[in-house]
Amino acid sequence: MNLQLVRHATLWLQYLGVNFLIDPMFSDAGVNPPIVNSTNDRRNPLVPMLFAMDAWLHPDAVLVTHLHRDHWDEAAAAALSKSIPILCQPNDEAAIGSSGFTSVSAVNTTITFQGVTIIRTSGRHGTGEIGQKMGQVSGFVFKADGQPTLYIAGDTIWCDEVMQALDEHQPDVTIVNAGGAQFAVGSPITMGAEDVISLCRYTPSTKVVAVHMDAINHCLVTRADLHNRLELAGLVHQVTIPGDADWL
Repeated sequence: MNLQLVRHATLWLQYLGVNFLIDPMFSDAGVNPPIVNSTNDRRNPLVPMLFAMDAWLHPDAVLVTHLHRDHWDEAAAAALSKSIPILCQPNDEAAIGSSGFTSVSAVNTTITFQGVTIIRTSGRHGTGEIGQKMGQVSGFVFKADGQPTLYIAGDTIWCDEVMQALDEHQPDVTIVNAGGAQFAVGSPITMGAEDVISLCRYTPSTKVVAVHMDAINHCLVTRADLHNRLELAGLVHQVTIPGDADWL
């Protein structure tokens, strides 16, 4: 298994020889406004992609965890071939299909794609009223003979649903969307440093990869912040924090 962080939550995953593009956000730096009701006015994305998007336009399939703009944007929808197979959570297939894509499949529970078993999991994109307004989000587990089990937790905080996925699938590698994304009011809607620490302590056998930082204006926990907190907790050895375009 090989994994490249493109930027933010956009990943290029090579798994059992299959190339998956996950949560493509291809917008140029600064072309989108700040997230509504955030605490600063920086335009998004905060940083450019380090290579031209052409490098990631020919996957075997695209996986979209949910439809928020920082996981599936207009630039990606315009650039990708309309015939590429796209996998998504239930209720998102119509919106993706409305952009002209002709091979969109919802993963209700489990799907197999070119020998790779993909299992959908649940999460919570925040708490209370804000969490409800953020809508349904999903994580996905990848399994195949001879491959490490990979859990992509998606846009979720640390919650019972994540614990259940860890207990059930015992992933070798867990990708978390960190960054402590937060609005001007309310609690974070993605994992912050304390959530990542809780996950590490709950399942010390999983290798954690933390992404979703330093690219969107309401993600207030930086890579440096997370590293420093993990160092204090004695957990730096369990967590990899890749930079944009890094391969693991």
